[in-house]
Amino acid sequence: MRATRVLRRARALVPRPPHSLAGQVFVLQLLVIVVLALLMAAGYVREVHSRATGEAYDRSRAVSETFANAPGTVAAMRARDPSALLQPSAEAAREKAHVTYVVAFDPRGIRWSHPDPSLIGGHVSGDFGPARSGEPFQDTFDSTRFGEAVDTTTAVFDGRHRIVGFVSVGIKLRSIDQVVVGQLPLLGGLFAVALALAVVATALVSRRLRAQTHGLGPGGMTRMYEHHDAVLHAVREGVVIVGAEGRLLLVNDEARRLLGLGGEEVTDRDVHEVGMAPGIASLLASGHAVNDEMRAVGDRLVAFNQRPVSESGKGRQGSVATLRDTTELRELANRADFAHDRLQLLYDASVRIGTTLDTVRTAEELVEIAVPRFADYVTVELLEPVLRGEEPTLAGPEMRRVAVGGVRADHPLLPAGRLIDFLPGSPVANAVLTGRAQLRSELRGSAEWSTHAPERAQDVLDFGISSLVSVPLRARGVVLGLAGFWRSEQAAFTAEDVSFAEELAARAAVAVDNARRFTREHSMAVTLQRSLLPRALPEQSGLEVAYRYLPTKAGVGGDWFDVIPLSGARFALVVGDVVGHGVHAAATMGRLRTAVHNFSALDLAPDELLAHLDELVARMDEDEENAESPGGDDPAVTGATCLYAVYDQVSGVCAVARAGHPGPALVTPDGVASYPDIPGSPPLGLGSGLPVEKTELVLPPDSLFVLFTDGLVKDRERDIGTGLALLRDTLAVPGRGPEETCTAVMDRLLVPEPADDVTLLVTRTRRMSPERIAEWDIPPDPAAVSRLRGEALARLDAWGLEHLSYTTGLITSELVTNAIRYGAPPARLRLLHDVSGLICEVTDSNSTAPHLRRAKSSDEGGRGLFLVAQFADRWGTRYLNRGKVIWTEQFLANGDRAAEEQDADALLDQWSDEDLE
Repeated sequence: MRATRVLRRARALVPRPPHSLAGQVFVLQLLVIVVLALLMAAGYVREVHSRATGEAYDRSRAVSETFANAPGTVAAMRARDPSALLQPSAEAAREKAHVTYVVAFDPRGIRWSHPDPSLIGGHVSGDFGPARSGEPFQDTFDSTRFGEAVDTTTAVFDGRHRIVGFVSVGIKLRSIDQVVVGQLPLLGGLFAVALALAVVATALVSRRLRAQTHGLGPGGMTRMYEHHDAVLHAVREGVVIVGAEGRLLLVNDEARRLLGLGGEEVTDRDVHEVGMAPGIASLLASGHAVNDEMRAVGDRLVAFNQRPVSESGKGRQGSVATLRDTTELRELANRADFAHDRLQLLYDASVRIGTTLDTVRTAEELVEIAVPRFADYVTVELLEPVLRGEEPTLAGPEMRRVAVGGVRADHPLLPAGRLIDFLPGSPVANAVLTGRAQLRSELRGSAEWSTHAPERAQDVLDFGISSLVSVPLRARGVVLGLAGFWRSEQAAFTAEDVSFAEELAARAAVAVDNARRFTREHSMAVTLQRSLLPRALPEQSGLEVAYRYLPTKAGVGGDWFDVIPLSGARFALVVGDVVGHGVHAAATMGRLRTAVHNFSALDLAPDELLAHLDELVARMDEDEENAESPGGDDPAVTGATCLYAVYDQVSGVCAVARAGHPGPALVTPDGVASYPDIPGSPPLGLGSGLPVEKTELVLPPDSLFVLFTDGLVKDRERDIGTGLALLRDTLAVPGRGPEETCTAVMDRLLVPEPADDVTLLVTRTRRMSPERIAEWDIPPDPAAVSRLRGEALARLDAWGLEHLSYTTGLITSELVTNAIRYGAPPARLRLLHDVSGLICEVTDSNSTAPHLRRAKSSDEGGRGLFLVAQFADRWGTRYLNRGKVIWTEQFLANGDRAAEEQDADALLDQWSDEDLE
């Protein structure tokens, strides 16, 4: 009530209506106060609501963590009937802590407790997955029973840090809103008091202001006029006021100076009688509105602005004109525009020159930016070592023109690609030798220039080119080339243009030098990478192989591929990628490729090989991180990917494993393309400890097995999903061979400038003919050795390999004897007649591998494996999931060795007489 009376008294003080300036100011102030008060009230309500919500979060978290960590909670959750133990304690905690609910549930989300017992055993709603990390998870949860509530979920861990359950505590937001609403009456009272005080204060100030304004006397008005008159005559802009009858009412000092009126009195005189130029007098007397109209007054250029006005109380039209001297301003504006254009050109040059790391393109960009804004024609020559990426040691007289352009295409300047010889004494040669720009404002009067190739010089002059600035392209104190700026239609070059040309050339030289360095590093990386990649893939009877490899122009990456022959007519297909570019990536690729070859020699399965390769990459990363040399700053190898597949041409089974690499594509003989489901593993070197999974695929004969890197299917404007779909559509054509497939894929998917290396390996699978395979079971009887040897020799006769009978019989006898004596059944003998050689394999279930050694004179045996190694071209052991395979291979190209050269006497020569005694 008291506030209401105050507001009524303040309202009585406010003038109605507020026609006066003071009244309008008062209303405006009143509105500002009300708006500020409302904003403050809204901020206060928001702050109270935010604080109450924060307290709700804190209280729900405290209750949740206290209940989760309370003694007996873990035991209750592990009890036979957790609800019987947790429901009473949860309800007690809820009532004591004044929260909306306390719900305990198991890791699967099944409730153990709830304020509504009928909901016990149901599944909780909402996401509690983030609480599994060990940190309480808080969120605003919208429940169908409690409405919107602040919820905190805490995981309960046992002694082994395993999650046994969760505790969720919530507080309804309605309770928070009640806290905010409870503060509104007090806030409204404070707002009313503040508003009343503000209204009273504003009304008093407004009344005082009106009194002061109306009390202004003649003296004050006189002083105000004197001040205005002083300002009017002191400004650097002319002011002319003309009456309705064309008489001058006011002319300030600047207007007298600009119009040349002198010191005589001109006020109250006709504008045509004071000595003005007739055109200017007519303009001032007309009273027409003009904007920045330029008029020449003597040797000055004056800008006129004029507006018509009405004379106070007379209803007649006059005019007010302002005059501004723009003579110096126009000159300064022209110079400022010229300087602005030059600065803009330098800025554009810094942005547009050097966009690519290509020396020729950089020179072309200099031509494009300088024509026609600085010169009519521009030529750029570079030293030959610069084009090759080498360091120019001495600028010679010969340079190769790499870019030329101008306002006309029919110019007589030499085209790009020509080798130009600059004679001593010419401006170009002087610019190169001195390292400073050479100016020839008038080429026709330059004897040094015209004597150099006079016929071509005359053609240039006849074409109309008349001025030249030759600027050396210098970077780090070394001359890289030369830029020539020519003019024919523009004014001749001046000394001021020379400094600008040098600045423009300096920026281009830095970009050219950067491109030269990149060319050198790119060439080194390409050379290194090509030396590490296979020069030619081995010819295999079970595979028809074609490949494509394209390094990126932006920097050589770490892609590699391989086809590695393995034992038992098997082949390893490898594709890998080292993330990154440059020499480091290429060198790392070589190390990984060598490691894959070494691991392949051990006949490891694909999953085991990638596991060993992962450990190797992790150790390489550790070595680089711990290195104290400058090389230790190189980027780590982490991010390398690899796909390793082993194809068996006997069974047609292909075992595949991949680590962070895109899976292969398979094209069946009928042209159906698909991506087999190959389980993925993290990239090499991440140290995740996850096992690598192997998948075995049965490839139909004459199928295409396609391996590739992500650079083929992914680009800046194309995601990997789109690229994979495009690759599948391209492969889905029946009857194409590997070479035709590679060509079709590269034509369809390759972008003009790939951002990463592109590697594609296409193989067509074949099966070994059953007629070239012979298998026998080995019984655990030594007497079976002779029988198996005879059957094996008979099969060699059928294959036309009689010249290998002696050595094959010896090898078969020794391997079968060892399998019977030292192996475990079941055992098996297999002969494979491959195109390149004869393969003999003995399989048994014992995982113990034999070792080659020299037997002592006292040993009864131990020389059989030594004899096998002497007769076979290759031999080794590979392990199976159960047991092992001992294999030998005899090359057919060496089959002309006579058996008598390998007789007993030759073998006995392997030991000394003392060993044989």
